[in-house]
Amino acid sequence: MQKFGLNQTLTQTTKLSPAQIQVIRMLELPSIELGQRINEELQDNPALEEGHDALADQEAKERFDEFDEEYMPEDGFDDGRQRDPLQNEDFNYEQYVSDDETPSYMLRQQYNPADEDRREVPIIGGSSLIEELKAQVYLTHMTKPQRHIAKWVLGNIDNDGYLRRTTEQLVDDLMFQEQITVTDAEMEDIVRQIKQFDPPGIASANLQECLATQLKRKPQTKNTELALTIIEQHFEAFSKHHFDKIIQKIGCKDDDFQAAVQEIVHLNQKPANAFSGSVYETQRETIIPDFTIEERDDELYVVLNTGDIPELHVSREYSEMLADYSAMPQTAENKQAAQFIKQKLDSARWFIDAIQQRNETLMRTMTAILKAQYDFFLDGEETSLKPMILQDIADRTGYDVSTISRVSNSKYVETRFGIYPLKYFFSESMTNTEGDEVSTREIKKQLQELVDNEDKRNPLTDEQLVDMMKAHGYPIARRTIAKYRDLLQIPVARLRKSL
Repeated sequence: MQKFGLNQTLTQTTKLSPAQIQVIRMLELPSIELGQRINEELQDNPALEEGHDALADQEAKERFDEFDEEYMPEDGFDDGRQRDPLQNEDFNYEQYVSDDETPSYMLRQQYNPADEDRREVPIIGGSSLIEELKAQVYLTHMTKPQRHIAKWVLGNIDNDGYLRRTTEQLVDDLMFQEQITVTDAEMEDIVRQIKQFDPPGIASANLQECLATQLKRKPQTKNTELALTIIEQHFEAFSKHHFDKIIQKIGCKDDDFQAAVQEIVHLNQKPANAFSGSVYETQRETIIPDFTIEERDDELYVVLNTGDIPELHVSREYSEMLADYSAMPQTAENKQAAQFIKQKLDSARWFIDAIQQRNETLMRTMTAILKAQYDFFLDGEETSLKPMILQDIADRTGYDVSTISRVSNSKYVETRFGIYPLKYFFSESMTNTEGDEVSTREIKKQLQELVDNEDKRNPLTDEQLVDMMKAHGYPIARRTIAKYRDLLQIPVARLRKSL
C-alpha cells in the first residue's frame, strides 16, 4: 500500500533583483539604442529628469532612507523590492559589476566631456525602392485600374529587386487579397511594363533575365552584343565557368570573349541596390561606434562615446513630495500615495545606477581588449591580432563570461584604421610548425592572399592550398581549407577560373 506524506526539502536558487535585470539589459544596448531607451524612460517616469543635479540626488537618497525607516516594513506596505538595488544575498552581483578600483582615465570622459567632439550623425535623405517605382507607374499609359494592380505587383518585389512569382501566382493572389479578377494576359502586360522601369533589370524573374535586360538597355557595341549572346544562349555554362566550351561554340577570339565577360561583370546583379533606401532604413543601418581609441602622449586610451545621451538625475520635486507625504498623518490613502511616489523615485535611482554600471563595465571591458590587442590598435595590421576568446577578457576584468559576451555583442569601436565590431577581436588559435600560437584570422588572411595571387587560368585546388599553407607554417587539413574558404566566400577552383 502506497503511503503519502509531507516532505521538507531545502534548495538554493539564484534570484535577480529588478535593478540587476536592469543592468544586464543595459549592457546589451549599443549607444543608439541606449539613447532611445533613455527617452522612453524619461517619458514613462516623471521622477527621472535630464541634467545633472547632485544635490537633488543626495536629498532624494536621504528621503528614501527616512521613508524606509518610517513606513517600511512595519506597516506592511513593502512592495517586495530590494531596498538597495545593488545588493542581493541570493545573487553574486560581481558577475556583472566589479568593485575593483577603476583608473580615473577610464571614467573621466564618461559623461559628455567638454573637450570631446560631439559627433552628429547626419540623416541621409532618400526614398525607398517601392516609392520610386510607384512614381514611375504614373509615367505609363496604364488605366487607373491597371495602376492599382501595378502598385500591388510592386509589393511582391523582393529586397534584391526581383519579382520571383509567376503570372498564375500573381493572378491568384490578387483575387484572394484584393478581390480583383484579371486574366493572365492582362497581368503579363502589366508586369512587362513594370520591367521597363528604372533601374534596369528591376522585377526580373531571375538573374539571367536581369543581366540580359541591362545589356539590352546599354548602347549596343560588339562587346555588349557578344555578352548578350553569352547570357541568353550559354548562361548555364557561363555560370559554371566553362569558358573554353563557350568560346568553342561561339567561335570568337579569347580577347573578344574576355571583353564581353568584363561587360557582364560590371552589371548589377541586385537592381534594388541602386536605391539608398528610406530615411528609416538608412538610420537603421548606420553604425555609431560605442568607443573611440585615441592617442595621447604616445599612449592609446579608450573613450566611451556617449554622443547625445543626456545626464540624468532624480526629480527634486518628487523627492520633496515624498518628504511632504512622510510628514502627513499616516492614513491608508497617504501611505498609498507615498508608496507610489517612492516606487517612481526608486525606479529612477535604479535606472541611473544601471547606466553608470553599464558605462563602467563597458569601459573596463574595452580597456582590457585594448591591452590584449595593443599591437593591432597601433598598426592596424590583421596579422597583429592575437588569439583571444571571451574567457581571456573575463579573466582580465573579473567579470563573468556572459557579461563579456553581452558587452561585445552589437558594439563597435572606432580606430584610426576604421570601425570594427568588438567580436572582430575574438578568434580561436592554433599552433604553427614553430610551436607558436597564431590566430585563425591570420590563417584566413594567408589563405586569401594565396587565392588572390593565384593564376586565374589555373586556380589552386584545395589540395594545392593545403600544401602551400603547410609551406608557410600552417599545418591544416583539407576540410579546414574548405571551411575557411566558405567563410571567406571563396568559390571552388573551377568557379574561380577565368581567361
